[in-house]
Amino acid sequence: MSELRIDALLPAEMARRAEYIGVRKTEVSDMRTFALALLAGAFIAMGAIFATTIATGAVGVLTYGVTKLLVGFVFCLGLILVVIGGAELFTGNNLIVMAWASGKVSTGALLRNWGIVYLGNFVGAVGTALLMFFTRQYAFADGNVGVTVLTIANSKVELGFGQAIALGILCNALVCLAVWLTFSARSTVDKIAAIIFPITAFVAAGFEHCVANMYFVPMGLFIKSFDPAFYNSAGLILPELTWKAFLLNNLLPVTIGNIIGGSLFVAGIYWVIFLRETD
Repeated sequence: MSELRIDALLPAEMARRAEYIGVRKTEVSDMRTFALALLAGAFIAMGAIFATTIATGAVGVLTYGVTKLLVGFVFCLGLILVVIGGAELFTGNNLIVMAWASGKVSTGALLRNWGIVYLGNFVGAVGTALLMFFTRQYAFADGNVGVTVLTIANSKVELGFGQAIALGILCNALVCLAVWLTFSARSTVDKIAAIIFPITAFVAAGFEHCVANMYFVPMGLFIKSFDPAFYNSAGLILPELTWKAFLLNNLLPVTIGNIIGGSLFVAGIYWVIFLRETD
């Protein structure tokens, strides 16, 4: 008689589940993968919109730590939508490395999935930013929402290259740990609970997530480029906030860091512990 167990999966079982999911992800058609990646980009952007709105006006009213805590908490919406709603997120898909390391996914299949998902995430996040620009939600709260958007965007392009890589490593270690923890879940509530603390931690600590930045920085760039009247009235002088700076000073190093953090520090370590065959 098999034992009935309602407890969460144990880590070794989670590793086998991660491996199985990694294989399944690479078997999905390119078109469906891209569509799911579009959704993930939009979902993460929704979390960023929520976070930006909550951050507006909080500084000076609440302490630094409490403000960061609230902003991180509401940003969790993004990954909750991805995991529960079903979508393909580049950073989470770094866990496919576990299936690749076991020889169950080829290098070509891994890179194809990452490439399609990354592109889909970019289109979904930037497209959501463009839609948000047309809503003029950034003009709410007497324009303070827009000031917050511009300030966040500018702070990201001002990061040093090595700094952005390090912040990206730590970010995706936590993101992949959040996804990893959901592999143990038995219910939707379990999955949401598993997501909240790691994601809140990375946002509160100021770590860098490439897909989130696909919303944060373009949103600031749209305001600066397409609404000069608002930009000038905000009283901010942001010469470094450009598309070139976004792509080369932020998105590139943060993506590199995210890959290292998710693939090596989470997927790689757990593969060695639970899945590597030893003599």
